[in-house]
Amino acid sequence: MFIEKISMPGAGDVSLTAFIQEPSREMPNMTCRPAVLVIPGGAYHFCSDREAEPIAMLFLQQGYSAFVLRYSVMAAAAWPNPLRDAENAMRLIRSRAEEWNVDPNRIAAIGFSAGGHLAAALATMGAERPDALILGYPCILDEMDCIKEFSAPSLDGKVDGNTPPTFIFAASDDTCVPIRHSLRFSDALDRAGVPFQLHIFDRGGHGFSLATHVVVASQKDREKTREDRRWMPMCTDWLNRLFGVDPLCE
Repeated sequence: MFIEKISMPGAGDVSLTAFIQEPSREMPNMTCRPAVLVIPGGAYHFCSDREAEPIAMLFLQQGYSAFVLRYSVMAAAAWPNPLRDAENAMRLIRSRAEEWNVDPNRIAAIGFSAGGHLAAALATMGAERPDALILGYPCILDEMDCIKEFSAPSLDGKVDGNTPPTFIFAASDDTCVPIRHSLRFSDALDRAGVPFQLHIFDRGGHGFSLATHVVVASQKDREKTREDRRWMPMCTDWLNRLFGVDPLCE
């Protein structure tokens, strides 16, 4: 594997970090890999480390190559600057797909909280859309009290038949981004005929990421979010089925 950090054009300090798994004669089924674009949360105020590289490592373990986008935040995050960052990232991944041994038709985007808003915007409004969408406790509606830097559009009304298959997970006791955000988006997917899975845990609050000791500091919080860890195998099973067990370039 090699790692490459790329400075991206944008209004802020935007970067894309590529974690590329190289071909090996010992793994002939993985000569060309699917990929995941990871979009951390952080209220468009910062990009959370807890929802960046740890998430990339999860998908690397499943045989994917992974990319972490650090998009425009703070004053640079005036809409639609973050969306342009995400479009540029998808465009770059696809343009270098052959070089990076990535299947350009099997690229998912995963976003958390405000990063979920950005991932959902990319999948519904983007000029360069992903092939699958994964949303963790996403901000969807414009009533986003957790996002203070600027106003951003509601996305449930942007869903159309070109929105990719979607996997959503959240906790019903989330007081930062109420569960209605996930419900409204899943209802829009249903009305548009877009395949989706929705998983709502009864507790876990907001921002639990992997819900492991790596990303959750206190034992009390880890105990609260223990059940939420189930999103990981459910999500990777869903994505593996969607992209094929042994995704190969044709």
